[in-house]
Amino acid sequence: MAAVAVLLGGHAFGVEAARLLPWLYGTIGTGAVLWAIEAYPNWRSWLFECRTAMIVLKLALLCLVPFFWNCRVAILLAVLVIGSAGSHLPRKIRHYSWLERRVITEPKGNSG
Repeated sequence: MAAVAVLLGGHAFGVEAARLLPWLYGTIGTGAVLWAIEAYPNWRSWLFECRTAMIVLKLALLCLVPFFWNCRVAILLAVLVIGSAGSHLPRKIRHYSWLERRVITEPKGNSG
């Protein structure tokens, strides 16, 4: 979230694109890495959870920034809002599988 916040602030305050490009790549890269880390070891069930859909949406929006340059601040703001809101959603929403229509991922350490 820090990388996207710096990226958004840079665009909002008119920092030249060349200085912000590494932040865009860093934001996409860290998002992809976190996506991969969270997928392990239950990637088959994780793939269909709401939290996965939010990650995919954020990554897709970030990849659109170079193509919709005039809308970059709005796109980055949407990414920040999705990430912030998604992090604070209740577990029953974040871990809900839209394929199986139930909560399928138990938090670590929960035995019952």
